[in-house]
Amino acid sequence: MKTPEREKEPVVNKEVSYRSSYHFTTPDKWKNDPQKPVYYKGKYHYYYLYNKDYPDGNGTEWRHAVSNDLIHWEDQGVAIPKYTNENGDPWSGSVVIDRENTAGFGKDAFIAIVTQPTGETGEQEQYMWVSTDEGKTFKNYSHEPVLKNPGMKDFRDPKVVWDDERDKWIMLMAEGSKVGFYESENLKDWTFTGDFLTPDLGVLECPDLFKMRAPDGTVKWVLGVSANGEAIGEPNTYAYWTGEFNGSSFEADQADPQWLDYGFDWYGGVTFEDGMADDKEEKRYAFAWMNKWSYADNTPTMEHDGFNGTDSIVREIRLEGDARSGYYLGSKPIEALDGLVESTETFEDVTVEDGMEKLDIKGDVYRIEADISWDEAEQVGFRLRESEDRSRHIDAGISLAGNYSYLNRNFTDQPDREGRFVESKAPFNSAAKQVHITILVDKTSVEVFVDDGRIVHTNLVFPQSGDQGISLFSEGGQVTFEKLKVGKLRSIK
Repeated sequence: MKTPEREKEPVVNKEVSYRSSYHFTTPDKWKNDPQKPVYYKGKYHYYYLYNKDYPDGNGTEWRHAVSNDLIHWEDQGVAIPKYTNENGDPWSGSVVIDRENTAGFGKDAFIAIVTQPTGETGEQEQYMWVSTDEGKTFKNYSHEPVLKNPGMKDFRDPKVVWDDERDKWIMLMAEGSKVGFYESENLKDWTFTGDFLTPDLGVLECPDLFKMRAPDGTVKWVLGVSANGEAIGEPNTYAYWTGEFNGSSFEADQADPQWLDYGFDWYGGVTFEDGMADDKEEKRYAFAWMNKWSYADNTPTMEHDGFNGTDSIVREIRLEGDARSGYYLGSKPIEALDGLVESTETFEDVTVEDGMEKLDIKGDVYRIEADISWDEAEQVGFRLRESEDRSRHIDAGISLAGNYSYLNRNFTDQPDREGRFVESKAPFNSAAKQVHITILVDKTSVEVFVDDGRIVHTNLVFPQSGDQGISLFSEGGQVTFEKLKVGKLRSIK
């Protein structure tokens, strides 16, 4: 729905808290990249890059939190401190549990391989940190890197995985516009085995590699990476390819990547195993840092709540599709979110034709589920966090004429003050005449799952506290919203 342009500077109510109700947030100061969680003794151990000196000082360290349901988190403080040796501050990396004592520090030692900018030169090299107290504190294994920089400007973000087919450790490295592959038997000595080139996706970060099985029984390896496809009209989030991994290198099924999120604020994404599942190939979990480097400091949370750093909701991801049409990752919010639902409003089938229908419900923290169908229409969707005069709102919808889904934050307060990143778009097949949509709304975010999660949009927003209306809209035809539910969600704080 078209609305006149609004001013880009946010209007902030200083009396209001902007801390998310059910998303993970850093207790204070700054967070950015998540590190892949590991499961141990009934809890997920999550480490993330944290800066206690923000906004007046630089350098990150690894802060630690634990959870048994991936919704409620208990802070454990800093596990790998910054500036404790000559190799600078710890950046992104990977932690694994050495269950077979391959590195010699004891069975079930927590081993982290971490990028640090070595000495005065600042060369990006990989160092080992070891924890023998179940991940609470880590000590530097050596002042020498376990993987030296071979002469590259960008050589960072090691992702370590166990290759159970070949009984060895695999490490992926972000090396500019390519991903490098390395192997080791002991996590200390690494050998280069191959690489994967990714033209037109900028400087890569946070690579990922895992194996999944589709409903037809086909098993595929998935290579993922945080990438910037803006130069070619693609997202700046998590790109991935399905394909085959032979223990040394990866061969993709297709040249072009697919994207795990089409929004503006799903970066540094990681995936990880369901620690309680016997079948590790059926599903995984995924989440990311909800921010974008173009405007990372533009948030009211620092001024009002003393922090800047929020993660997306944890998703369950599965390999969907078939050999004929191709394979892709489908996403949905984890089932544990159901436990936060404190009330649900269910609406009978609602028909909207060339206009808007305001729902008799208000809120700023909720989940929407709906099946939408149409015969002929040009646009269909939801207005979220709508003001009483309807001048401010967030639009989650589908352009049936343009064959794309979108999430538009142009008409509310949001972080992109230059107005470059206000409407995220993703392809949509309008010929289907129907769609299922799930929408998660929190104090400063909207996540939209389209087509049972084949497409997801994640965007930061900063609506005014009183903007709590919800409306349905259509243009160019009659649209029916079926099985429409709005569930209010309680806070995890």
